[in-house]
Amino acid sequence: MHRTTLTISLLAIYVIAIIAIGLWNSKNDNSEDYFLASRKLPAWLLAITFIASWWGGGSAIDLVDHAHKNGLSSFWIYGVPVLIATALMYMFSKGIRNIGTISQPELMRERYNNTVALLLTVFIIIFMVIASAVQVIVIGRFFHAYFDIGYANAAILGTLIVLAYSMFGGFKGVVLTDLLQFVFFLFTGIFLFYLSYSQSGGMEFVKINAIENGKEGYSSFFSNVADNLAYVITFGTSWMIQANIWQRISAAKKGSDAKKMMLISFLAFIPLYFMVTYTGMFSSVLYETVPETGIIPDMVSKLSSPILSAILFVGLCSAIMSTMDSLINTGAMSLTVDVFQKYIKPNAKPKVGVFVARVSTVVMAAIALFIALRIQSVLTISWIASDFLTSGAFVPLVMGFLWARGTSKAATVSMLFGLLFASYNLNVALGVDLPVAWEIASAKQAIIGIAISFILYVSVSFLTPIDKEKSRKFIRKANVFGKY
Repeated sequence: MHRTTLTISLLAIYVIAIIAIGLWNSKNDNSEDYFLASRKLPAWLLAITFIASWWGGGSAIDLVDHAHKNGLSSFWIYGVPVLIATALMYMFSKGIRNIGTISQPELMRERYNNTVALLLTVFIIIFMVIASAVQVIVIGRFFHAYFDIGYANAAILGTLIVLAYSMFGGFKGVVLTDLLQFVFFLFTGIFLFYLSYSQSGGMEFVKINAIENGKEGYSSFFSNVADNLAYVITFGTSWMIQANIWQRISAAKKGSDAKKMMLISFLAFIPLYFMVTYTGMFSSVLYETVPETGIIPDMVSKLSSPILSAILFVGLCSAIMSTMDSLINTGAMSLTVDVFQKYIKPNAKPKVGVFVARVSTVVMAAIALFIALRIQSVLTISWIASDFLTSGAFVPLVMGFLWARGTSKAATVSMLFGLLFASYNLNVALGVDLPVAWEIASAKQAIIGIAISFILYVSVSFLTPIDKEKSRKFIRKANVFGKY
């Protein structure tokens, strides 16, 4: 059977299977059923869907290309931020689950007020839309390269596949399809790691090749770390408060399950991200330069076995889609729970909430697709999305659990600054001629943003009155460090 025909057939079977899973889980009585699967999922399954959400398109394609060029230190771009964020969430996961809300804005409403919750909703929707657009770009390029179809048609096709199962099944459908997608991609990742290792001859030949090409420190973990600090700071802090992961924490049965989920994920991320990084390093012997379509798609398309090529193609697609579906689902949750049910129709019937959730899923996917058809830079867009959360939401969220003196007005001021700061940087990144005292997407910019946000939060807190009973009640309920 022709390679393309075989791949399309296998992809069709895979799509039918995940759509069937989505339809099988389409019975949702209320928003908690739709977005948290009624908090009945075990820790190990939540850990897998967490891993699948982050170990997705960026790691599968982008990190391999970076490692080909820069070597082992490329682990700092994605791997180190993921480990930092997961470790921080391990510390706070019990408190997040103890609060017991469905969404992050609901949690911040309980800690602060409606204004803070609304601002956080804005941040979440901005982040989820932009982050979803990144995955649309990745899968669009992948379909474009493999099937030789136009990028626009490829992006639309990939988005429709994800939309088909995530719209009907809600969070439980996303979790179950993530399990299937993780298994597919794990096999793909291990195979490509072995293939690149065996064809390159291993690290000895990687080191020889690096010396011949003048790549100093190629096999050093700490080489050029300063160049990646912007990603460590911005990705590490923003991913720690990423709403789709807090959604998984909130879906845990209890606080101890949430911590167990984070521990499993942390331990799994270490070998998974190193495996992807080393795959890129081994490929430096096989590829003089990174192909236009990327190393991984090129490796898969050139396999001599059409059957194996088709299986690995679906495995890569599963990685990308597992990230995209969780981002879209969480964005839809904010639109439904924190906008529609809070401000538009607070007394809506549960079935109406489920209908709005599905419509919101379509809206999120449509906006992400619109962006992806116009902007096609993966790493820059990922950083821009993270900058909004780092500058505007990180300090109020984290300090809300730790400092009872923190006030609602302080949180509002801090978040408004972050919104303006990140928007200003976004405009500069898009080419608007504005004065800046820092390099865009640099460690200096990230530190300035989070530092000013923290200073504003603390200083305004001391200058404004605090509802001590409300804040202390929240902190006692969260009980992050088990003091109560």
